[in-house]
Amino acid sequence: MSRTPFVGGNWKMNTGPESGPALAREVAAGAAEHPGCEVAVFPPFPFLLAVGRALAGSAVKLGAQDCYFEPDGAFTGEVSLGMLKDCGVSVVLTGHSERRHVLGETDALINAKTRAVLAAGLECVLCIGEKLEQREAGQTDAVNERQLRAGLAGVSAEQMARVTIAYEPVWAIGTGKVATTADAQDAHAKCRGVLAAMFGSAVAQATRIQYGGSLKPGNAAELLAQPDIDGGLVGGASLKASDFVPIIAAAAGRV
Repeated sequence: MSRTPFVGGNWKMNTGPESGPALAREVAAGAAEHPGCEVAVFPPFPFLLAVGRALAGSAVKLGAQDCYFEPDGAFTGEVSLGMLKDCGVSVVLTGHSERRHVLGETDALINAKTRAVLAAGLECVLCIGEKLEQREAGQTDAVNERQLRAGLAGVSAEQMARVTIAYEPVWAIGTGKVATTADAQDAHAKCRGVLAAMFGSAVAQATRIQYGGSLKPGNAAELLAQPDIDGGLVGGASLKASDFVPIIAAAAGRV
């Protein structure tokens, strides 16, 4: 089955009111030259409206780095999905490793957010991945399966059409370390096997699985050429269009 590659730029706690929209315009211009790849950018909350305006008329999606699962109420500092939709957001990250391991989000909370994103009619990128000590203990597959099953609990096969999985080996995020091509492909294939067990082979074959561990222009083509790697969730390399657009081009080239 042919899956349209999907590349996301997670800006994390970077960019500003001028640099964010400027970067978005550069990304939109570059993405327009590679129509075989879907692209989204995930700016910080304060700049969603400005970045959304910069993306107007382009095919690049506006994404949010996080959300809260309740529609409203006394949840100081949180942002609801209704608010994100009002800002023009169409896709939301859940379960990013920094939310899990720096900010302490549990599988149950990530699942609540994932289900809320889908109930709101938005697309969801569910992030999973093992830490270094788990990898060294041979637990990569078990960790990925646990996070997949927990994160997607209560999600229907029909809703999976709006889900992308991002496999992020935590030890490779921001470290410059990258999984070997064979290791990355193997992890993606194993994840697809878990999806097949949960939802059936048709859903598993249709679901995109991104790679998210220090993806850069220099390693993108080899990684993205693998049969089960359907794009990337890019951190640091998404902060410069000169780095990010070549990754989009590499993903588009596998179509």
